[in-house]
Amino acid sequence: MSSTREKYGPLIGAIDEGTSSTRFLIFASKTAEVLTYHQNEVSHICPQEGWFEQDPMLLLQAVKESIDIACDNLKKLNIDFEDIVAIGITNQRETTVLWDRITGKPLYNALVWMDMRTSSTMDEILQYGKKDKNFLQYVCGLPVSTYFSALKIKWMIDNVKGVKEAMDEGRCIFGNIDSWLIWNLTGGKNGGLHITDCTNASRTMLMNIETLKWDPQLCKVFGIPMNILPEIRSCSEIYGYIADGFKLAGVPISGILGDQQAALVGQLCFKIGQAKNTYGTGCFILYNTGTCMVHSNHGLLTTVGYKLGPDQPTIYALEGSVAIAGICLRWLRDSLQIISDPSEAADMAQGMSEPGEVVFVPAFSGLYAPYWRKDARSVICGLTEETKPGHLVKAALEGVCYQVRDVLEAMSRDCGIPLKQLLVDGGMTINDYLMQMQADYCGIPVVRPTMLETTALGAAIAAGTAKGVEVWDASKIKATPNDLFVPSISANVRDMKYTRWKMAIKRSLGWAVEDDSKIPQKSRFYRLTDEEDYSSASEAIRSSLPGSWFLFGTAVVLVLAQVFNKGRT
Repeated sequence: MSSTREKYGPLIGAIDEGTSSTRFLIFASKTAEVLTYHQNEVSHICPQEGWFEQDPMLLLQAVKESIDIACDNLKKLNIDFEDIVAIGITNQRETTVLWDRITGKPLYNALVWMDMRTSSTMDEILQYGKKDKNFLQYVCGLPVSTYFSALKIKWMIDNVKGVKEAMDEGRCIFGNIDSWLIWNLTGGKNGGLHITDCTNASRTMLMNIETLKWDPQLCKVFGIPMNILPEIRSCSEIYGYIADGFKLAGVPISGILGDQQAALVGQLCFKIGQAKNTYGTGCFILYNTGTCMVHSNHGLLTTVGYKLGPDQPTIYALEGSVAIAGICLRWLRDSLQIISDPSEAADMAQGMSEPGEVVFVPAFSGLYAPYWRKDARSVICGLTEETKPGHLVKAALEGVCYQVRDVLEAMSRDCGIPLKQLLVDGGMTINDYLMQMQADYCGIPVVRPTMLETTALGAAIAAGTAKGVEVWDASKIKATPNDLFVPSISANVRDMKYTRWKMAIKRSLGWAVEDDSKIPQKSRFYRLTDEEDYSSASEAIRSSLPGSWFLFGTAVVLVLAQVFNKGRT
């Protein structure tokens, strides 16, 4: 045994392929600490407003480079990268890739989860779902939405030259980013594995949420042939091995989790009633409901939380998705130029007085959970002649906290058990001011681990606990030290502020009016027969609509920005 292995134990690698960056992190199994990592930013392609794409080949290259450099970093620490005994993968969910199994090349760019181009396709299918967005919810746990993979696949079938032909010839295969990476890392066109895990599959609208199998009727609804779909596996098992030609050739890939589920595992939310919130581009709150599927009546999604082995139970979760979190600060920086860096937000907001309080609802392209209103638009309420840029920055941070409270309120109503504390992770959690505000406005303690790489840790745990690897026992992993933020305002003040938020929410609704004349009258989608109609068994979940990077608020706000900037010069 090498001296470094004696000190750190076997090492576990984690590929963390997100919307904005790709990373490879290396964990010590003895301590669960990160020894080293490398990160690459990933580029975005925006052909038109509301469209959001990425080049799958560049994503794959970013993964290769991250692995190579992280392994080189180990050498500088006098640690042998051959001590890496397994690799886990966590990825941006719903992002959709179609590629040619013969050539190995993508048939089109990846359509990212927040891409909105399938709005008209969604309206088209709803004509044959009695205009009920939830008519498939009982089977797949999800409302009909542009957010999920099924409509993205259908859009490419209908609109991308060569996709239909490749499907007819048996050359086209589908995957989310996890499938694309595994297929390439295990050999690609020379025998690569075409698989996914049940957490990623649960975000496609094509998997039966109870059986964890692709559902023939769901596939017929969207006109998607089942032979393009990957094999569904558990989140923790040895799937295959890194192919020759890669830095870690021969190392098993033994863990796959969608990024939000990976954070649930990384936060060690293994008990019913535990919940975590990840603050990134948006906010994603997952609540462990155990082996019981809870179909929400208050605007939440039913999803697979994790399944840590083929013979292990399936753990489900309720999810509340908030579209706008970190994006809002970028908007203040890039469009209004009120801040030059998001790290300035806390200092700028802290100096603002309470009188004349401003409320900002960030609904650039509608609201996510629990409202699911695509007709909503951003509003700023309470402006006076005394309003300063810092008031708007503070309102933006408060808007994140209020949206989280909205979701927690819905979870409490669905589950009947109020949350006792909120576990948090993600880039925005380094902001102490925001975390204290979150505790104050939700009225429960906020717990932030000192080790913030919980998403990658979740993938590493899945890989390290797999049968045949077994360097970890998930039930015995100890939580890392944490920072605790406890509520510091009275219940009366908290409720008064939240009431003002609800007033602003009402003002944000109904701004974007649908033009029914643009909805196609004839559908190319398969229509369910009466015997196949799932709607009678469904319970209400609101429609889901992903956010956009491209819509920037009203003309009033832009004028306000000019005034603010003039005041700073």
